[in-house]
Amino acid sequence: MKIAQVAPLYERVPPQAYGGTERVVSYLTEALVDLGHDVTLYASADSVTSADLVGVVEQGLRLDPRRPDPLVWHTLLLERVMQDAHEFDVIHFHTEVLQYPFAVRCPTPSLTTLHGRLDRPGLAELHERFRRHPLVAISEHQRGCMPGARWIGTVPHGIPQGLYDFHAGPGDYFAFLGRLSPEKRPDRAIEIARACGVPLKIAAKVDDADRAYVTHHLRPHLEDPVVEFVGEIGEDRKSDFLGRARALLFPIDWPEPFGLVMIESLACGTPVVAYRCGSVPEVIEDGVTGYVVEDQVAAIEAAARVHRLDRRACRAAFERRFGADRMAMDYVRIYEALQAARSGARGSSAQELAGGTAAAGEVREDPGSARAGALPADAGPMT
Repeated sequence: MKIAQVAPLYERVPPQAYGGTERVVSYLTEALVDLGHDVTLYASADSVTSADLVGVVEQGLRLDPRRPDPLVWHTLLLERVMQDAHEFDVIHFHTEVLQYPFAVRCPTPSLTTLHGRLDRPGLAELHERFRRHPLVAISEHQRGCMPGARWIGTVPHGIPQGLYDFHAGPGDYFAFLGRLSPEKRPDRAIEIARACGVPLKIAAKVDDADRAYVTHHLRPHLEDPVVEFVGEIGEDRKSDFLGRARALLFPIDWPEPFGLVMIESLACGTPVVAYRCGSVPEVIEDGVTGYVVEDQVAAIEAAARVHRLDRRACRAAFERRFGADRMAMDYVRIYEALQAARSGARGSSAQELAGGTAAAGEVREDPGSARAGALPADAGPMT
């Protein structure tokens, strides 16, 4: 199958340091190539991939000192994809919503994976207007935030099985990995570590939008002797950083669509203490791969006993549920269903396709394995 993967341009693929969406696009692209598919990646020119690379801008926009306009370059990205669209069997967008006016008019089957939060004003109205365009969610919670959209599947993220090393022994510190932002609640993580008398290592980036929060609200907490701030780290340092930790602290305060760092931690054998927000209960098995808590009292109690959990069970859960090969096969089934729907549309009326309501090229709800097939048959429920 000839597949186009369209990445956002904020980071290279994969990112040099922080970057969730671009990292998932990289894992998916490489897994599809390993499965034998002919894949073209549209991304920044400094991206590294075994697929064919179409570099639209010289480097990832976030680290470009010239501060290029993201709207300009994403418009050029989509123009190039549409120019090449006839070459592909399917086009897979990861660029949020900018592509919708192009995609609904493109004869090549396409879909969008939404990687962000969906509770922002206006998104429901936007997706009602572009309801012909098929969408894939990364968790059931994310999908439930916008039930009227045209969901054709739910595919949890996956990462390569050999990317992170398993660490059998619990470490002597807690880890916090992500962004220093209000919704990630690093202040809660510091409070948990202080209460447990365990050091906390923070590996995080600071976006421009969050600098005021860090300066005026978080800085006094970062000066606590329990805290070691190690800055932004790349893929080469994550395995040791997470694997040597006693637990990953994930005390978020927002509807997290997935939380890639949770499965990175499980891959290392490190359990997770996380607040019950967004997709957390779908990823962490309470009492097995970590603890899902409601408040700080419960978080502190859970963190104090988290070292008792079996780290082998964490790694086993990752291998069973969150490998990049599983993610790629789930998407291939959705790609095939899109192609089948398009072929059927050529030989039948739009009314016959999808029970009399779908336009040509749309896929009926949960084609093949779309929702249920997001996990392997033996994976069990995401609880």
